[in-house]
Amino acid sequence: MSEKPTIVLVHGFWVGAAHWANVIVELNKRGYDRIHAVENPLTSLADDAERTRRMVKQVDGPVVLVGHSYGGAVITEAGDLPHVTALVYIAAFAPDAGESPGGITEEKPPAAFANIAPDSDGYLWIKQDKFHESFAQDLSPDAALVMAVTQKAPLASTFGDKVTAPAWRNKPVWYQVSTEDRMIHPDNERRMAARMNPRKTVELDASHASLASRPEDVVDLIEDAVNGTAG
Repeated sequence: MSEKPTIVLVHGFWVGAAHWANVIVELNKRGYDRIHAVENPLTSLADDAERTRRMVKQVDGPVVLVGHSYGGAVITEAGDLPHVTALVYIAAFAPDAGESPGGITEEKPPAAFANIAPDSDGYLWIKQDKFHESFAQDLSPDAALVMAVTQKAPLASTFGDKVTAPAWRNKPVWYQVSTEDRMIHPDNERRMAARMNPRKTVELDASHASLASRPEDVVDLIEDAVNGTAG
C-alpha cells in the first residue's frame, strides 16, 4: 500500500472531472497512485456535496480534498468527514455559513461576469466566443475552444445555494490565488483565503484555469498540504 494519502479532486462550474488532466498527470509523476476526480452533476450544492462525500467514503485512509472554483464550495460543504486531513482551494470559492458563490460574486463582480448567460432551461453558460478570454486566457486558443464546446453548465440556482457548516473551520487549509482570474475576482479569493487562516497561500500569475495552465505549481501546493498533515 502506498503511504501517500488519496487525492480527491473536485471540479467547478463549466468544466468536468477531466479538467484536472494536467494535475493528475503531474501527481502521478510524483508517485501518487491513489487519485480520484469527482464528476459532480452541478444541479445543487447539496447534490454535489453528497456526490463528493460518497467518493470520499469509498476511500480507506487519509484524504486530501482539492477544489477548483465552485468545487471549493463543494469541499467546504462536504469536507468535514473524519479522514479528510486537508482542504486545498485552487482559485476557489470558500463560503462561510450562509454564504453562496453567487452572493460572493455579486459583492465584487469579476471581469468576465457579463459573459455568463442563462439558457431557456435554467442553465448558465459562458458564451463560447468569450470563453478563452474569460476563463482560460493563458491557455492556447485550441485548448480553450475544446473547453468552451464541452463546458458543463450548472443549473443557475446552484449559484445561490448556501453553505451550511464550513469544513474549513475545522480542517487545515491551503489556498491558491489566480491574480489574473476573470471568473472570481482575485480580491475575493484573497479575502476568502485570509479569513480561513490557511497554512499557506500562493499567488500565481494565472487565469481561472490555473489547474490547466500551471499544474506543477498547483501540485506543489497539494504536496505542501500532504506534507503539512502527514503523520
